[in-house]
Amino acid sequence: MKVLFLLGFLFFPMTVHGVRMSRCAFARRIRDLGLNGYRRISLANWVCLARWESNFNTTATNYNAWDRSTDYGIFQINSRYWCDDDKTPHATNGCGVRCSQLLEDNLVKAVECAKQIVRQQGIRAWVGWKNHCDGHRLSRYLHGCRL
Repeated sequence: MKVLFLLGFLFFPMTVHGVRMSRCAFARRIRDLGLNGYRRISLANWVCLARWESNFNTTATNYNAWDRSTDYGIFQINSRYWCDDDKTPHATNGCGVRCSQLLEDNLVKAVECAKQIVRQQGIRAWVGWKNHCDGHRLSRYLHGCRL
């Protein structure tokens, strides 16, 4: 997708990257980044979480009007507590990152921040996980992935 940015009187085209990863590509990537078994959380739990939070979209965002925060990236990490987007009032930036870094296709910052969240709050911090993954059989999220 091409986006035009106005700088002075000139327009500069800039390519904006973003992917909707396949379930198996996501599972392989987060395994390689150390999430499998992190804090005893299985890979299937992480894949289920990302399915229900962002549908594996690295550039997903969701604005929360009730507190004027935004959820960012494949894990839908919230700007009120975990990242800085320069617009969320009373934000704390617990992961010490710019929210835009949580939208990067390589997932490095998103995974680091997800680990921080789990260290402090556990996987129950994600509503998508509580509503769709907790207590469910999750083997289908890794089925056919050849991990």
